Amino acid sequence: MNNHILIPTDFSDNAYSAAQYALKLYSNEASTFYLLHSWTFSSSGSRTYITSTYLETLKEEQKQKLEELKVKLEAESTNNYHKFEIIYSTDPLLPAIKKTIKKEKINLIVMGTKGATGAKEFLFGSNTVDIINKIKLCPILVIPDAYNFVAPKEIAFPTDFNRFYGEELVYIKQLSKLYNSKIRIVHINQNDQLSEKQNYNLAMLKAYLEDYKSSVHWMPDFGTKEQCIKDFIEEFDINILTMINYKHGFIENMTKEPVIKKIGFHPVVPFMVIPCHNP
Repeated sequence: MNNHILIPTDFSDNAYSAAQYALKLYSNEASTFYLLHSWTFSSSGSRTYITSTYLETLKEEQKQKLEELKVKLEAESTNNYHKFEIIYSTDPLLPAIKKTIKKEKINLIVMGTKGATGAKEFLFGSNTVDIINKIKLCPILVIPDAYNFVAPKEIAFPTDFNRFYGEELVYIKQLSKLYNSKIRIVHINQNDQLSEKQNYNLAMLKAYLEDYKSSVHWMPDFGTKEQCIKDFIEEFDINILTMINYKHGFIENMTKEPVIKKIGFHPVVPFMVIPCHNP
């Protein structure tokens, strides 16, 4: 299978770090990496007259940066089955991403986000929040700022067992296969016992993952869910956090701007957000 991976870039160190992570994560897989730069000109008002020649010059500079990024990543890749394509768009970022997903059959977006206090905290940037909330066509893997690649041997999957798991689990399985990773299912138990529905969903989840290394962990609900997950990441040295983005669920609550400003995961780990196919 050839992976089609979209890497949006604004040419920042943060975006470059995410691209490097993607290369290393799929270092043993045939993959095509699509480097997308979305550029729209906004006049600050200081220039009363912008010539078309000036705009063309700016566009060419951005295209040149994309070419340079492609050459740089090609040199870093250790896999002959890695291919790199560049996409320069004058659409705003979100429409540019949606268009590329459909046209190039993208199956994963890898993007960076910069924490307000650097590597100490994992806070989503506003662009990242917007993309997580509005892109439902494929998973998004968010790489924290200045994160150094670690083979993801430990994957965390928090869930409340209230929903039936379908094709969303395919993405977690695929991730696990890359490095024969262990999938650690995390349940933050608000009640002493599971309902009949929860027990059924847990049994089905175990059946789906029977060919994979997995375990189920129960975390007492002593504080916020964010705090519980943070503690779990630290305790089990989790390398990637995965969650399914249900229409009315934990991710949705997390990604509301006031809450986001307060969220910190320590240590910083990549975060895969999987869109729900059956809300």
